[in-house]
Formats: sequence, structure tokens, C-alpha cells
Amino acid sequence: MGILQELLKDIPIPKMAKVNVRFNDEQIVDLGGDLGAKLRQPHIMEKVKPGMEIAIAVGSRGLDRIVELTAVTVKALKEAGAKPFIVPSMGSHGGATAEGQREVLAHLGVTEESAGCEIRSSMEVVQLGALPNGLPVYLDKYAAAADGIVVINRIKPHTAFRGPVESGIMKMISIGLGKQKGAEACHQLGFKYMAENVPAMAKMIMEKKPVLFGVATIENAFDKVAVVEVLTPEEIIDKEPQLQLQAKELLPKLFFDQLEVLIIDEIGKNISGDGMDPNITGRYPTPYAHGGPDVNKMVVLDLTPQTEGNANGVGTADFTTQRLVDKMDLEVTYANGLTSTVVAPTKIATTLPNDKEAIQAAVKTSNVLDFNQAKIVRIKNTLVLSQIEVSEALFEYVKQHPQMELASEPYDLPFDEHGNLPKTEESH
Repeated sequence: MGILQELLKDIPIPKMAKVNVRFNDEQIVDLGGDLGAKLRQPHIMEKVKPGMEIAIAVGSRGLDRIVELTAVTVKALKEAGAKPFIVPSMGSHGGATAEGQREVLAHLGVTEESAGCEIRSSMEVVQLGALPNGLPVYLDKYAAAADGIVVINRIKPHTAFRGPVESGIMKMISIGLGKQKGAEACHQLGFKYMAENVPAMAKMIMEKKPVLFGVATIENAFDKVAVVEVLTPEEIIDKEPQLQLQAKELLPKLFFDQLEVLIIDEIGKNISGDGMDPNITGRYPTPYAHGGPDVNKMVVLDLTPQTEGNANGVGTADFTTQRLVDKMDLEVTYANGLTSTVVAPTKIATTLPNDKEAIQAAVKTSNVLDFNQAKIVRIKNTLVLSQIEVSEALFEYVKQHPQMELASEPYDLPFDEHGNLPKTEESH
């Protein structure tokens, strides 16, 4: 028996039980009707003149109903006599090539056919100016030449910084439309100043170029559109902070303040840019963001197939498995850190041979006197939070909580002969 096995062999893993968690699931059913009416408001449509060439910024984030949001916006602009076209706005995504960015949009379902207008994709940018701190401000060349600019994005909390404006319309204007050069410039000074730089860059672009309006959505805990707003540049500056607070309220969460161990079955870029959403785990890639549970030790067991070896985020965990490390594409993972300048999440966590030993290691090091009393939560990934598992020490707390209910008898985790857990089924 190896030295690690010797250290871990007697560490107990408490019994677990399934828990159902309830979140607000209100959503907009007739999105086209709702958005269409807001687009046709007089103070919005008066900005659109017949014959105007209008660049619509569409990004790489998996927004709910992005195809419909785009098509409805294009249709309203066409009806007003304008000539809309789409500009992929995703910083350096899609391998930082024009063709790659077009493919990212197609992958999301946004094509010239589905949108009803052409897509003009280029990595070329023009520099509009610089912030007082010397940071250059770039804009996609097609957007810069257009008679008007429209931006579509979801508003939500960011994962690496905190400020009145995080992920949303202003970030789409400053980083998305700035392409690889803009993304690189904005990340250059790090996330420490992102809260100031994103709005400052967006304001400069709005002052120098005709940004007509932004189409902003907020999604509920199940990633469905719950709110849609059409905002003028003044309203973007004025209202985006409130919309961000509203987005935060609707996000799913783990209703625990402190945990000894958090077990996450899988991470991946298709789950979150960070592999797992720090707003849910409470573990952030930078010191400039905070919130969520206080987790003593975190274990990540596997990668999603869709992440194609990109293990960004594994470094924010304490323990992982040999299986995950074997699936890592180091080049792709490290490229993520080189672009964002945040490299702690691409480190490899302490690696153990299987799920059981990784979990035992987390329990052993979780600084609790009685291992059987360790407060443990297990989730499939940070998108699937309606059904979770919790250890015995949390049963009473769950029973008292208005949004949670125990949904099974206690059981031992079902490790196979190799010390691994069976894949959990998708449960929404």
C-alpha cells in the first residue's frame, strides 16, 4: 500500500442523501412579441433612419434564445428601413480568427439564414483613443464604419471582478467589439481595475460612435430569459447596475454559508468560462471577487466531453482525479490563462488515483474534528443545482430551509471496485 493510501485508508466518508432545491422559474414565454414591442418604442425607433448600415454585436456566450433575440432585432431594424448586419463580438474566442468567430456563431445557431442578414467577420480593429491610464480603446473595423451599432447580451455577475457593472452590455461594447486586441488590452492591467476600465472604455466608444441601443436579457436560475430590456446609451449607463443586481438575485445558488467539502462531478468551458461558476462555489480565480459559500476543500472529479480537454478552473479546486488529468489538453488549458492573464485556475490540483481517495483526502484535510460530522455537498456541475447531495451533518439544516427538501434515505456513496462513482444522470 502506498503512503497516500496508508494516510487515507481509515478516513470515513459520511452517508449522503438527495436534496431537491427550488428556484424561481418565471420566464418570458412570448419573447418575440415582448422584444418586438420594446424595439418599436418611439424613443428607440427614432434613432434608426432609413438606409442606415447598422452593426449588431452578437457574442459567444450561450445566451438563451439568442437566435430569436437576433432575428427579432434584425427584423425591427429592417422594417425601419435600415440595413443591419452582424459582427461577431467575442474578444479572442473562436481561435481569434474571423472564420473561427463565424463558426462560433453558427454553433450557437446564429447564421445569415437564421438572422436574416449578412455576417461580417474580421479581427481587424481601429483604435478610437486611450483611457487616461494609457489603455488603448479598440473597435471592430466593420462596427467602426457603420452608421449605427446595436449590442445584444445577457447581464450577469462576472466571475473574476466586482463592480457596479460586470458582465453585460458595457462589457460587450468594450471587450466583445474590441476583438482580440481589445480583450487583450482590457485584461492587460488585470481584473483589479476591470470594474473601472470596462465602463470607461464603453463610455468612450459610446461617445465616439453611434451606439443606438442595447438589447439586454436577464436569465433565471434555469438559464431561461426572465427579463428583456431595450436600453439607450444613457439608460445603459444608468440602468445596467440595477439590472445586474436583479440578475444576481435570480441566479441559482447553494444555500449554505460554510462547507467542509464541496464535490463537483464535472467542470468544463460549456459549464462556465471558469470551468465551474465561482458565484456558486465561492472559489474565485482572482482576489477581486467574492460571494457564495465558504468552502474549506473542493474536489473536482472529471471534465465534460464538450470542453475538449480545456481544464481551466481545476486549479481553483484542492483535489482532483488522475482521470481528469489524463483528459487535460495542456496547450488549450494554458492558452486560456495566457489570454486572461489569470493562471491560478490552470494549475493542476493535488491529484489522487480515483474519486474515493480524492474525496477522502478532502475530508481528511477539511479541519473538522469528527470526520463523520463533515458538512459535504456534492453537485453534478454548477449548472445543475435543483438536485444535489448533502451529508448527514446538513440534514437538519436542509429540513428547516424553505427552498430545500430531503428526497431520499441516507446512503453510502456507491463507489465501484476501482474507487470511482457512477456518472450522475442529468436532472433538471
